[in-house]
Amino acid sequence: MGTAYVIGTHDTKSDELGYVADLIAAAGAAVRRVDVSTAGDAAGTGADVRAAEVAAHHPDGADAVFTGDRGSGVGAMAVALERYLLSRDDLDGVIGLGGSGGTAIVTPALQALPVGVPKVMVSTVASGDTAPYVGASDIAMLYSVTDVAGLNRISRVVLGNAAHMLAGAVAATVPVADDRPAAGLTMFGVTTPCVTAVRERLGDDVDPLVFHATGTGGRAMEKLVDDGLITSVLDLTTTEIADLVVGGIMAAGPDRLDAIARTRVPYVGSCGALDMVNFGSRDSVPERFAGRLLYEHNAQVTLMRTTPEENAEIGRFVAGKIDACTGPLMFLLPTGGVSLLDAPDQPFWDPDADEALFTAIEQHVLRPERIMRVPHNINDPEFADAAVAAWREVLAQ
Repeated sequence: MGTAYVIGTHDTKSDELGYVADLIAAAGAAVRRVDVSTAGDAAGTGADVRAAEVAAHHPDGADAVFTGDRGSGVGAMAVALERYLLSRDDLDGVIGLGGSGGTAIVTPALQALPVGVPKVMVSTVASGDTAPYVGASDIAMLYSVTDVAGLNRISRVVLGNAAHMLAGAVAATVPVADDRPAAGLTMFGVTTPCVTAVRERLGDDVDPLVFHATGTGGRAMEKLVDDGLITSVLDLTTTEIADLVVGGIMAAGPDRLDAIARTRVPYVGSCGALDMVNFGSRDSVPERFAGRLLYEHNAQVTLMRTTPEENAEIGRFVAGKIDACTGPLMFLLPTGGVSLLDAPDQPFWDPDADEALFTAIEQHVLRPERIMRVPHNINDPEFADAAVAAWREVLAQ
């Protein structure tokens, strides 16, 4: 078995951390107990790695962590812990325990670890919105039920289950038998026929990884690109950019496509679902969008058609991101519509809005030869043919 890192603030939670560490060790794993206390170095608490050693990994040294101010100390220790964990060569899994402060220290470091490294976080805030803590990573968050403040009949069970979860993951590594190159694809419900056809055309030479373009999906794909686990991208559904520019709920953030630029990974992109902005239930659509064309995808998701003006702004954003990518790239413009709803006799069919998007991209890119119009709807078989042909072309560059 490998080594499990058990992380928390030993000045306040040494008993709980020791309990978890002992259970993992009893299961047969080596254990390293890491202290991330910010009030000062907590000696004599059973930690194998003192807080001062972790804090020393901060770019500005340990003094940047031990400031006497809890707020700044928590943020600085999170930075130090991330750098510390990334420097380890014996790390096979991590478990963290904490309240809101401990969770804020540990989870950024867990997010920085590669996907596939077992990660468990037992937290008092795991029953709420966990998106900021999980991000695009594979962190398993477990609600502590009682506060992480002593061992009792509830905490012993919850912490024990978490310890055994990590011990099992460290002991029983998952064999990855597929040695094909992995290709990342982005998909929405309204681009499913396109991505399904592209997957079929890719054949058995690649391992296709499909990501649901709901904000987290785009971030997850780009994390895997940064981690070197995806070697080419067919980013056919860039709808998250519409949500970012217009103000929907499924944006992937302003750094969407930045991993493509950093890594120079071969990339084929398109305008999938840029005809829509996503909101929750119909009554959640902001007042400023009163009177706009809406489509109820289901009771929890309402789609809003983008306007020519919004599409021009989206196009300028896309063009800037394309220009930042110096690797092999081709971006396809499906002039017959960018989704199932953006087609003749469908509710979002608006050729003028689409043309505003296409023209803005073409006019603002520095290398227009990397943009290609395809005279089909994105879900037509002919578009899938064009996308795969472009992918083979960029791979050959």
